[in-house]
Amino acid sequence: MTSVFDREDILFQVVVNHEEQYSIWPDYKAVPKGWRTVGKSGLKKECLAYIEETWTDMRPLSLRQKMEEQASVTH
Repeated sequence: MTSVFDREDILFQVVVNHEEQYSIWPDYKAVPKGWRTVGKSGLKKECLAYIEETWTDMRPLSLRQKMEEQASVTH
């Protein structure tokens, strides 16, 4: 059985969690708890291209904040 995430012919939406980590989710399914839409939907390749362009720092938000905090203390 093929996973819905392997399909190229259905609509997805781009979702993001509280750590600012991005993913795609089938447009016809309810967004899982802890995730929210970002207003971008389309075919899988379009959504993945959006994520690649937008999500330029792969570190979770909490790690980025911690690193910024430590950098401000040492300077």
